[in-house]
Amino acid sequence: MSVSLTRTVRFTARHRLWRSDWPPERNRAAFRAVADPHEHEYECAVTVAGPLDGRMGMIMDLGELDRILAEEVVAPLDGKSLNDDLPIFAGGAILPTCEALAAWLYGRIAPRLPGGVRLERVRVREDPTLHADCTGPA
Repeated sequence: MSVSLTRTVRFTARHRLWRSDWPPERNRAAFRAVADPHEHEYECAVTVAGPLDGRMGMIMDLGELDRILAEEVVAPLDGKSLNDDLPIFAGGAILPTCEALAAWLYGRIAPRLPGGVRLERVRVREDPTLHADCTGPA
């Protein structure tokens, strides 16, 4: 029997949508208010799946999942500027959207999971009206 488990962590980070290869007026026309730096209280919900261990009654040790999320999500993102502090988003080649952030986090979390446990989804919620899901590598 395969079962899934979702753990949600929170972090606060700043970002702006701004392409460095565009002039300011084009950025402002395309991205409007989000062209200016602003902060979000993000939620990242990570869903893992795998066989249910009959002896323990779990997919994986929750403490291990919590450590992975603390190291791969909270530590590199909490209190940071996504544009300035994360090399993947520096320079504006890739914009720090919630979609791009979910994909980046998927690539960090998946290889850390124990054997037999698979990453089903990384959901990044930017605000109550917007979230993005990544369900696997492109």
